[in-house]
Amino acid sequence: MYKSIVRPLLFKFDPEGVHHFSFRSIKLLSKLGLTRLAKSSFQVEDKALEREVFGLKFKNPVGLAAGFDKDAKLYQELSDFGFGFVEIGTLTPKPQPGNPKKRLFRLKEDQAIINRMGFNNGGVEAAVTRLKKNKNVLIGGNIGKNKVTPNEEAFNDYKICFEALYDYVDYFVVNVSSPNTPNLRALQDKEPLTKLLAGLQELNKLKGGKPILLKIAPDLTDEQLLDIIDIVKTTQIAGVIATNTTISREGLKSENKEETGGLSGKPLKDRSTEVIRFLSVKSNKAFPIIGVGGIHSAADALEKLEAGASLIQLYTGFIYEGPELIKRINQEILKQK
Repeated sequence: MYKSIVRPLLFKFDPEGVHHFSFRSIKLLSKLGLTRLAKSSFQVEDKALEREVFGLKFKNPVGLAAGFDKDAKLYQELSDFGFGFVEIGTLTPKPQPGNPKKRLFRLKEDQAIINRMGFNNGGVEAAVTRLKKNKNVLIGGNIGKNKVTPNEEAFNDYKICFEALYDYVDYFVVNVSSPNTPNLRALQDKEPLTKLLAGLQELNKLKGGKPILLKIAPDLTDEQLLDIIDIVKTTQIAGVIATNTTISREGLKSENKEETGGLSGKPLKDRSTEVIRFLSVKSNKAFPIIGVGGIHSAADALEKLEAGASLIQLYTGFIYEGPELIKRINQEILKQK
């Protein structure tokens, strides 16, 4: 029904407008008590799906990636679609509008999306207010810096977000890999990244300790990926999310393929899997990896898990395939048992 009726209708309209319309619609359905249908239709409940990763118990390994529910407005309702966890954000200390519109583009021929949103969000404190109402959804908090904050002062922004969210999320994700905030990716260099993560780990130990993960770009070289392995070991963070969006446009067919921003969806599938496999093999599986990028089928999900991912996340595949994809992945995982 989603791919034959709902998606063709939604895809006739501006993608950012559709995103907000979808949020309002799901909220309304929830108030009417109709999200129970989503639970019965899409959730797969089975002990065999449970995973314990970086000290947390996930009811299944399929999560929603950051960027979809930036402001923690819909995490409760989205969990009804069968996600084992939901990652909110990227959040910044102060609210910011993001980049000028139009900034979100569908590449239908490629089953992809280009976005240059620019960390648009209502600020971390507004999200905390909503997270206080959480009813047993496992939440990841993806944090970043405000656009106007220079890289030399970036740690303060991450610290503010970390401290504000600490009591309301189950794990943290440090986002230094978005291509849509000027110079942000420079923080992926070994020295500034080690300093940033070490500083957050010091705060983390004082508070008792929650898993901190690093989200990396798919465009890193092998040498840079080896640096990432070394940084994880040095700072003793819990793991890595591989990968964020790419700036590559190789092999695209769609007319709007040259739009600037980060590319997600099917064209990212092979590269993100390569990065997962590289990190897993070269580190000798020293840390957990959450695999994300181009998962549009159960086979894609299994490929990520076989490459070394402990958990996976959906974003563009969820938009193109609908919530049925979550169910299909979980059912296929059970078949492998």
